[in-house]
Amino acid sequence: MSRREPWTRTWRRRALSLPLLALTALATLALLPTLPLWAACDLLLGRRLATARFQLTLTWLAWCEVGGLLASLVLWPARLAGLARWQRLHYELQALWLRALWGGTRRIYGIALEVEGERPLPGEGPLLVLARHASVADSLLPGLLLPGWRLRYVLKDELRWDPCLDVVGMRLPNAFVRRGSGREAVAAVEGLATDLSAGEGVLIFPEGTRFSPAKRERVLLRLREEGRDDLARFGAELCHVLPPRAGGTLALLEAQPAGQVLLLEHSGFEGAVTLDSLWRGALIGRRVRVRLRAFPRAALPAERAARRAWLEARWREVDAWVASSEAAEGSCAPPAREAA
Repeated sequence: MSRREPWTRTWRRRALSLPLLALTALATLALLPTLPLWAACDLLLGRRLATARFQLTLTWLAWCEVGGLLASLVLWPARLAGLARWQRLHYELQALWLRALWGGTRRIYGIALEVEGERPLPGEGPLLVLARHASVADSLLPGLLLPGWRLRYVLKDELRWDPCLDVVGMRLPNAFVRRGSGREAVAAVEGLATDLSAGEGVLIFPEGTRFSPAKRERVLLRLREEGRDDLARFGAELCHVLPPRAGGTLALLEAQPAGQVLLLEHSGFEGAVTLDSLWRGALIGRRVRVRLRAFPRAALPAERAARRAWLEARWREVDAWVASSEAAEGSCAPPAREAA
């Protein structure tokens, strides 16, 4: 299971997040009668039902959360049947929850999904998944595209404020890492990969946060302020992705010498970074393209510096592939401080 935090911190958070979810879910039901009004306003303003879709999305997300929590409550006594069975049931719940979230979102916004590349089968050994991160929605893709795999997630600690991720995620071997925790975070990530068996894997977002053009500029400025000029120069070459934070990714590669490394690249989620962007209709009618590329772990370089170079080379390829998409967003303009 995930590394435990002090129980006082856990329940202080849940004392806020659980009632807030209950109020939100009830509010979405109470507001459903206003849906025709918002739909009419959208039609008059030519907004492609953006507000109505957003209201439906909030309702669906809130009740998926409620359903997930109720299911986790039902599963709690299964702990008496042993840890392995308990975790298997929670992996099944996680898969069902992800499918429900994606299925509702896809139908509400009319999203088309295209997948290129072979999906590794669970019997093929441990899997390390390196995924691009550009939206609140793309985190659903790994669980959706890799059915049967028992994935362990590297997640930001703030995501514990999502009640389902907090409760179910803490019952599974995931790593919730705090920003700036340094070696402690790397050790937690590394620990996820040390005991993987066939059908198990670890997923990490090497960029560490969602891409946006504004965030790209902030990252480059911060790297220069920290004196990390080489990484800043590399990041300045990338238009549509952030330079990967290599610490966690390299720790995973060092901890797991077997199996495969899977690159999960995607385009089409650009601009759908926040709830506000969903309200503005950023996902309506989007064509989401996904490319999967697998590399034998044993074929990767043995030296740490060479592995870092391998990761940067792959990230250049991800950037070029995203640039080929009609939905590509971003700019290779230098940060404001360097602009002439």
